[in-house]
Amino acid sequence: METNKIRIKNDAKKIFLKKGTCSHAFFHILNREFGHVQEQAESASDHLAGGILRQGYQCGMLWGATLAAGAEAFRRSDSLNSAIGLALTATQHIVESFSKRTKTVECSDITEADFKNPLSIAKYLVTGKALGCYKLSEKWAPEAIEAATKGLSTQKSNLPKTCISCASEVARKMGASDEEIVMVAGFAGGLGLNGNACGALSAAIWMRSLKTLKEQNKIKSGFRNPEADRILKTFQGVTDYEMLCSEITGKNFKTIDEHTEYIKNGGCAKLIDALAGS
Repeated sequence: METNKIRIKNDAKKIFLKKGTCSHAFFHILNREFGHVQEQAESASDHLAGGILRQGYQCGMLWGATLAAGAEAFRRSDSLNSAIGLALTATQHIVESFSKRTKTVECSDITEADFKNPLSIAKYLVTGKALGCYKLSEKWAPEAIEAATKGLSTQKSNLPKTCISCASEVARKMGASDEEIVMVAGFAGGLGLNGNACGALSAAIWMRSLKTLKEQNKIKSGFRNPEADRILKTFQGVTDYEMLCSEITGKNFKTIDEHTEYIKNGGCAKLIDALAGS
């Protein structure tokens, strides 16, 4: 086990450099450990780097790791309902692990950079802040896999009978496969029900990026995507530029049951429809 941790740690920075974004790298790192690399799906996560389209919110490592955990939850489950619950539970473990390591989940806190500003990007590179992200990837990669594996080992009997994810609802309305619906499930409630930047938004961005790659029969996504930027504008129009789930919903979801009931009763329905149609 210790030898495996060392291998993962040694590989993390190399994979990060090769893939180009933290979200892509961690999606790949966890997928590889679970034995199922998904090149197009991994590339589509590029747009979640920099805290969702460079906005500075939750670190892309979290979004990438969550997508991989969702894919594994789908493979380990015999129903869509239990798979969504398992994916959400795994994400909660992933976020807890990351927060323990960094004391924050925010890209802007970790990098001290504004990736929408070319001068800030230059400063990030010149001052060596970028090296901090590579070092973090080395330290957290084995921990991320451990956290995901622990969450994915949750007994199905301990999951709610009905599990609904706002992010999965967006993906479903965008024509996602069952696997893709589960892959984004952990985004719910601001990523693992933590109330931060909207997971439904990230699901829509990832789905649109993946659809573009499939239509163009490409593997590499490129870091910028006009369609993803358009989805962000649609989202901002509906939420009056509010990004945080806790502010949009006026709630801090403590359990999967609470989030499920909120969505079942029409919570965020207007936002979900707008994102799915954008």
